Amino acid sequence: MRPAALLTHLVLLHLLLLLFCSPAVEGCGPGRGYGQRRPPRKLVPLAYKQFSPKVAEKTLGASGRYEGKITRSSERFKELTPNYNPDIIFKDEENTGADRMMTQRCKDKLNSLAISVMNLWAGVRLRVTEGWDEDGHHLEESLHYEGRAVDITTSDRDRHKYAMLARLAVEAGFDWVYYESKAHVHCSVKSEHSVAAKSGGCFPGDALVTTETGGRTALRDLQPGDRVLTATFDPAHLLYSEVLTFLDRDPVSRKLFYTVHTHSGAALSLTAAHLLFVARGNCTEGAEPTPGDAMMAVYASDARPGQCVLVVAPGNSDGGDQGGRLSRVVGVSGARGGGRKGAYAPLTAHGTLVVDGMLASCYAAVDGHELAHAAFAPLRLLGRWWGGGREGGEGLHWYGRVLHWVGRKLLDPGRFHPLGMAEDGW
Repeated sequence: MRPAALLTHLVLLHLLLLLFCSPAVEGCGPGRGYGQRRPPRKLVPLAYKQFSPKVAEKTLGASGRYEGKITRSSERFKELTPNYNPDIIFKDEENTGADRMMTQRCKDKLNSLAISVMNLWAGVRLRVTEGWDEDGHHLEESLHYEGRAVDITTSDRDRHKYAMLARLAVEAGFDWVYYESKAHVHCSVKSEHSVAAKSGGCFPGDALVTTETGGRTALRDLQPGDRVLTATFDPAHLLYSEVLTFLDRDPVSRKLFYTVHTHSGAALSLTAAHLLFVARGNCTEGAEPTPGDAMMAVYASDARPGQCVLVVAPGNSDGGDQGGRLSRVVGVSGARGGGRKGAYAPLTAHGTLVVDGMLASCYAAVDGHELAHAAFAPLRLLGRWWGGGREGGEGLHWYGRVLHWVGRKLLDPGRFHPLGMAEDGW
């Protein structure tokens, strides 16, 4: 059997055993029965003044916070792109082309919606009445000022269609849809920055790891097959572990990174949904962890001052029985990538690694390091047998996408980080 085919069988078997035995999968019942085809889902129009999802537009669960007005002279104007889709009518009452300007995410969702409109109503096209606003015609902090919102109708202006149009917008993937007026439907999307933050979990490309040869290597230069410093805990000791593959490798993105600063001077930057190890109880600065000092994994966005993390001084990386030291978190800051280019998430055989002197998990998006480590066992096993994980491509690893898709079907949504749910893997 070819390695790829064997991996597919391993994945299916492992996920069935892992997820169906998970305590998060509750109950069993008669279900629909084997061999029955799922009936086609009926699209239900939105009611007047209804919005989806049922949270405020500028909250994390919808399109996110307002980030500031974009003008033609501002640096952020390059974030906008024109939409010349011939299947969409742009009202453009200002005659400046402003309604065509939008973020790439907004453009993608709008183009998808245009196809749905034509498929449902023959001869009817999507119509945009308001897009990017550069003239201040909307309320303060409107997402129209960022090119993240559009007001839409159908080309025939049949108001009886607008409730279903709103439903089609939800299905097209807009992050917030509001049947706002009898005259139009309002749709908006998350910012490109918040979407970038939603990769399962990454470190910046210039973050450093220690290789077995004793040198320090930037993650952007790391290759599958390299052996890098990591650590176990309970008890803690240092060791070197092989890099099997990259769960995510994006050389160009500038993501939103959280930086965890410690009393010892170590500072680690990682995306919000990435898992970081902290001590469960009180800790003593500079102490070596003992078997009683249990560690747990938390999201980077949940790290707080006063917690303790495991740090490794640059001169304490000889491996063997030596361990790291506990150091108290003194601050957590969040900032866009700025000059820190690229996002990388290597997978080691042990599922952990020391980055910029701090121990972190290789996993993200799901709230348990142990669960994620178990779920990736087939990929790690194949990597050891055939080097099957050593592809050098870019982007999110397909295995992570499969796990995330299955996990969303079987696990409680509360087990996923809100910035790691929509599109990304563990």
